[in-house]
Parts: sequence; C-alpha cells; structure tokens
Amino acid sequence: MGRVTTSTADLWHHYGRVRAGSDPAVPGTFYWNWGQDAGPGPEVLGDLTGRCVGDLGAGAARHAAHLAAHHQPARVDAVDASPAQHAMATDLYGHLAPRLRIIASDAVSHLHAMTGTYDALYSVFGALDFTDPRALLPAAAAALRPGGRLVYSTLAHYLNGTPARPDAVAADIPARTPDGEATTMRRWVLQEPVWTKLLDEAGFTRITADVLPASTDGSRTADTLLVSAYRPS
Repeated sequence: MGRVTTSTADLWHHYGRVRAGSDPAVPGTFYWNWGQDAGPGPEVLGDLTGRCVGDLGAGAARHAAHLAAHHQPARVDAVDASPAQHAMATDLYGHLAPRLRIIASDAVSHLHAMTGTYDALYSVFGALDFTDPRALLPAAAAALRPGGRLVYSTLAHYLNGTPARPDAVAADIPARTPDGEATTMRRWVLQEPVWTKLLDEAGFTRITADVLPASTDGSRTADTLLVSAYRPS
C-alpha cells in the first residue's frame, strides 16, 4: 500500500525522532502501560504463531517489529497515517519484510479494505485514541476473522488528572505542526462503560477491561485502561 497524501499537517512529524536515532534495535518486548515499563506484555495477545496481526496506529512500528521478530506470526501489518512515522518505521524495520508490512494509511480506510483478514488487532495508545471509535470499532470488527480479538491500551484519565469522559466525545490536546507551530489534535479518553457500550454496538462480545496503575509519579503519568474484545465466532 502506498504512502498516504494529505493536505493536513502531519502532527506526528516530531514524535519519536530522538529515540529513533539513539535506539534503532528491534525491542525485546513491549508493555501495554503508559510508561512502557511494567505490567503485562505481548503475551496478552495469546499465541500468534501463524496468525495475521494488525497494529493500528503503529507509529514507528516498534511493537509490530517485536511481534514479527519474536512471535512467529504469518504477518504483522503496522498501519499508520503519518507520513513521518511511516518513513521512520520503514527506515528502522523495513528489513523485517515480508513478515512485517509497514503500511501508510489511516486505520479506518485500511480496515475497510481488509474484511475478514485478521486473527488479532491491537493498539498501544494508537489509533483507538485518535480516531472516532464509532467509525473505527465497526471497521475493526469487520476486518477480524470470526473469533478474532481486538486488544488496546488507552488512557484511563487525562494526563492532567481530569477524569475520562462519560460520553464518546473527543478532547482537543496540544500538538505541533512540522514547522513547530502550536496546534491541537483530537483524542478520545473515555470511561470504561463508554468503551464497553461502543464495542457492544460494533458487534464485539466477551468485552473486558482492566486498569493498569501508573508505574511512576509525575505530571505526565497516567493509569492505563487495557481493553479486550472478540468478534463472535
């Protein structure tokens, strides 16, 4: 799938650039919590041997690279709409092809083109945080094979401590354009019952959610909501 073109500024242009230059290795593991340093890891997804997996909002594809290198999937698709993140992921982990596919696309468009393809879909503070769930969740359900699973981690509350929203409404959060100008982007930080209702309406079953406490103190730390749901068999 080719590189996306857009007239909208790439608000992820700056994200992860320092780490990409200093830490290009395939990660030995990953975590679901906000601090990326504690709690459950990729074992939450179950046995991925021979499975087709999709990472929604993959960024620099670190999580996807780990799965492709260490968990013997048939394929991992790392999907991200940011041209900067797509280029960074390709530079870092393009050598893992064809087991790892780095795809430049927004998550909803990609999922609509992949009906019944995936055994597992996941997101680590990725597309589930930054895409309207009323569009994304039905598309994810359709892209999963019967019995397939969606797992994602998302903020349990805002980074400033404000509680998550009791309805499916996004908040504007600070961001930067590629030339450094201040702007905002939309982020969905929702209460657990809201996510459960949205998942149920999208056709998911066996919905569970767990709170992973923040592993450190500070003004930019947060508890994590880890959500799992299945497409009916």
